[in-house]
Amino acid sequence: MSEVRIIGEALKNMPWQEKPAGAQGPVWRHQQNPVIERNPVEGISRIFNSAVNVYGDQFVGVFRAESPNSRPQLHLGWSEDALDWNIHKEPIEFVNEQGESFNPRSAYDPRLVKVEDEYYIIWCTDFYGAAIGMARTKDFKTFVRLGNPFLPFNRNGVLFPRKINDNFIMLSRPSDSGHTPFGDIFISESPDLVYWGKHKHVMSRGGYGWWQNVKIGGGPAPIETTEGWLMFYHGVTGTCNGFVYSMGVAILDINEPSKVKYRCQNFVLTPEEWYEERGFVNNVVFPCATLHDAETGKIAIYYGAADTYVGVAYTTVQEIVEYCIANHEQVGEDAELGLI
Repeated sequence: MSEVRIIGEALKNMPWQEKPAGAQGPVWRHQQNPVIERNPVEGISRIFNSAVNVYGDQFVGVFRAESPNSRPQLHLGWSEDALDWNIHKEPIEFVNEQGESFNPRSAYDPRLVKVEDEYYIIWCTDFYGAAIGMARTKDFKTFVRLGNPFLPFNRNGVLFPRKINDNFIMLSRPSDSGHTPFGDIFISESPDLVYWGKHKHVMSRGGYGWWQNVKIGGGPAPIETTEGWLMFYHGVTGTCNGFVYSMGVAILDINEPSKVKYRCQNFVLTPEEWYEERGFVNNVVFPCATLHDAETGKIAIYYGAADTYVGVAYTTVQEIVEYCIANHEQVGEDAELGLI
């Protein structure tokens, strides 16, 4: 196929390791994984399912951190190389539009997305049940928490990195308030991050691959490419020993992202290493962020491992798109507009 390019900016100092000889599949792990281990900071027992981005000449992270009482909160971190992190001991302090304290009861599984000149944190929160929380910042000093975009129950809010037809676009996965045993991915639009609508269905769970037969959910912010929106996501299957979370890939239409152009029937990363198979929750690969270089097509994927660690994996836009197209399957009404 013709050359596939990332539409965006160059990122010359992003972390990268070449694909090892003999490695199978389109995604390979960072050889020094996990990049964040247990008890990484005083008072924090585990960090996982976290998001990173670029800020100036540094890398910034918003981390799901759990204290010894296991209540999750979001902590800020900084890095020169996006691998060795200096993580703050205290949680992020959120304020409302008037500058008054407005902290969530709990916050976990964040995404960190830059849209135009602001950064947005999207996380799962407690709003009389599992719901999506949001905040914005320009300087990572003041964090203004916004109203919940959707009623409970919902998880896996993922904001697109640019507006489409002047609207913000967000993926989400309606759920219940427990460990949801079901779920498809939906998409919604907003002109102002207050009023959300134009809801459409994007992707169904299931298909030929059993690895995603229970539920699916959005992962990192989709990457804009010449082939469409490149979306990494998680898929879940059930076994006699519990759920298993793996990473999949799909490509959405660039102008109407409720339509799936290509969807890979195979997972591209599944729990195989000790830090993915053994932890607080066994057998979890949960992608939340990417760093990518438009000049070379390199992509680094950040994922939570076993609800205990942070891992990094690599691919290139050419290799992952070619693999997705070569192993494409249409599931249900994924290729349709998502309205019935």
